Amino acid sequence: MTALHRLAETIAARKSADPESSWTAKLLAKGPGKCAEKFGEEAIEAIIEAVKGDRARLTSEAADVLYHLLVMLAAHDLTLEDVESELARREGTSGIAEKAAR
Repeated sequence: MTALHRLAETIAARKSADPESSWTAKLLAKGPGKCAEKFGEEAIEAIIEAVKGDRARLTSEAADVLYHLLVMLAAHDLTLEDVESELARREGTSGIAEKAAR
């Protein structure tokens, strides 16, 4: 099991945790909108570091983006497996063809 899968499992377990004892539970308790907002903030921070070219900071921000993406998915009762299934469905399809099919 990868670190990303372990993180997704931890986030799922925190959905029922006390918001006073878990940052993840606190985010989830604020609702899907707040989770999406935090994901957006982290994505912007990652973009800034990518433009600056600071590999260490980009790595750190990318980890934050992945965490907040998983929290946002959990807020909508979606899982990493749901996303993996969608990626598998698209596998072998040209990006241009996939985009046109939407």
